[in-house]
Amino acid sequence: MKAVVIEQYGDENQLQMKEVPDPKPGPKQVVIKLKATSINPIDWKLREGHLKGMMDWEFPIIIGWDAAGVITEVGDEVTEWKIGDEVFARPDTTRFGTYAEYTAIDDHLLSPMPPGISFEEAASVPLAGLTAWQALFDHGQLKEGEKVLIHAGAGGVGTLAIQLAKHAGAHVITTASSKNADFLKELGADEVIDYKTTSFVDAVSDVDLVFDTMGGQIQADSFKVLKEGSGRLISILEQPDEKLAEQHRVVAKSIWLQPDGKQLQQFAKLMEERKVNAIVGTTLPFSEEGLREAHRLSATHHARGKIVIKFED
Repeated sequence: MKAVVIEQYGDENQLQMKEVPDPKPGPKQVVIKLKATSINPIDWKLREGHLKGMMDWEFPIIIGWDAAGVITEVGDEVTEWKIGDEVFARPDTTRFGTYAEYTAIDDHLLSPMPPGISFEEAASVPLAGLTAWQALFDHGQLKEGEKVLIHAGAGGVGTLAIQLAKHAGAHVITTASSKNADFLKELGADEVIDYKTTSFVDAVSDVDLVFDTMGGQIQADSFKVLKEGSGRLISILEQPDEKLAEQHRVVAKSIWLQPDGKQLQQFAKLMEERKVNAIVGTTLPFSEEGLREAHRLSATHHARGKIVIKFED
């Protein structure tokens, strides 16, 4: 099969189309023919070598951890899925990712495709959607009526987090450029702070939950707007400063996404009911240049919604 791989760390030109062996399913795995995958910051961070301390894999590495497609093979112990099923998933984080025509996925990580949802839309959701879900609810314990600040609301994680938080009955505040304000209000944001002209520290206070997707100084400043004694800060980037957390008497932690098929099936139900919509901002072809352009765009941090890679039929 064809796959876009890296054989050493470096810039986007390391992404190269190669012929690699077809995957074979384990006893509790399925093989799917990819119809679409999507880009996440972990992709280009790994390509650049920033994650090799955590993921010290042999080359070649197939990047990509979002999948939408059709099952072509099933393992001997798979009972809930059959050849021809249309599914989507966030596979386990291995060096055999989804920048490939076929990929093997553990059966418990799969969800049926929501009716009426395209493969491109479905592929945009698993990693970003589960990240938002787990940050807001599993770790952030967001409740109806609470105030949540979601940084970088126009991004792949942010657009889904806004919708999930609004569906849960929270008061949703987000940061974005003014050009995205109307778009994010349509998604459910109650307040949009233009980060180019206004410091969020001056604009909000007594926030119950901050969802940090930026890190650095933005994370440090976020402690200033949290409700003392009960506020929570959940970061998907770096471990928050424990001294700042103690000083402001809040809970602060960094999380790492856990693939979860049952949770993804719950997300699929919300998509089917159109309570949460996938936001596909850019679609590019499965090719060397398509993946390279996708990585360049993702690394700008200015892409709206998700960047999706579409495979030819």
